Amino acid sequence: MEKRVTFKGIWLPILLVLPQIVITAVFFFYPAGQAVWQSLFIPDPFGLSMQWVGLGNFEYLFSDPYYRASFVTTAVFSILVTVVSMGVALYLALLADRLIKGAGAYRTLLIWPYAVAPAVAGVLWLFMFNTRVGVVSWYLGLLGYDWNHVLNEGEAMGLVVVASAWGRISYNFLFFLAGLQAIPKSVIEAAAIDGAHFWTRFRTIVFPLLSPTTFFLLVVNIIYAFFETFGVIHTITSGGPQQATTILVYKVFSDGFVGQDLGSSAAQSVVLLFLVSILTVVQFKFIERRVHY
Repeated sequence: MEKRVTFKGIWLPILLVLPQIVITAVFFFYPAGQAVWQSLFIPDPFGLSMQWVGLGNFEYLFSDPYYRASFVTTAVFSILVTVVSMGVALYLALLADRLIKGAGAYRTLLIWPYAVAPAVAGVLWLFMFNTRVGVVSWYLGLLGYDWNHVLNEGEAMGLVVVASAWGRISYNFLFFLAGLQAIPKSVIEAAAIDGAHFWTRFRTIVFPLLSPTTFFLLVVNIIYAFFETFGVIHTITSGGPQQATTILVYKVFSDGFVGQDLGSSAAQSVVLLFLVSILTVVQFKFIERRVHY
């Protein structure tokens, strides 16, 4: 018989959830409401006056070719970061799950990069690929390849993708490894006795059983690519060259804090919030149907 926790009154449950409600209201709903309100005005840079423009900020945004281009940049960037970080993490988790000797040290080393802040990770990769003093760019020069992410748009995008994915591999690795260890070994052993090779077992048994973990990581990694990669892009490329790495969240900062166009910046934050909400709903509506719990 299932035992369920019950409360005699309503005040104790309210008291228990009140801190989370207050935090959510203060740090999410209030800023979101302020962004929606400010997107309808053009304030001056000092915040002394505001001019009502209605939906004028949104009309200006979608007529701006640079803003429309940032949608494509964000889509390419988020897909690459998600695929690279999850793919590498899954491969490393499979290796760690099969490893017997030194498994603890191996897992600890893989977890360490998660402790590095995105801005610090960006600085590390910037030093390694610096066009004048970077060790990686120096070795590439010995091989005859002239690396210059400051001028080459493709190299800049590749560098920020690798730096962003590197910091996320550890997070994905932890969840994939936990999911692999939760799969009953008897099922895998039965498939091995039937003659199924490793990749056959992975494709037909392991990966379908990992689908809840994969779906969860897909959602959080896309949100990570949309929002938390700001520090990496700001330290490595600052959105360049020619705005080739200017994703939506960085354009909010660039137009609002650098260009002092606060109304446009607020409108961009509203569009970004709406876009991420739509993506999350689509993921839960269509992709979750293929998840096996």
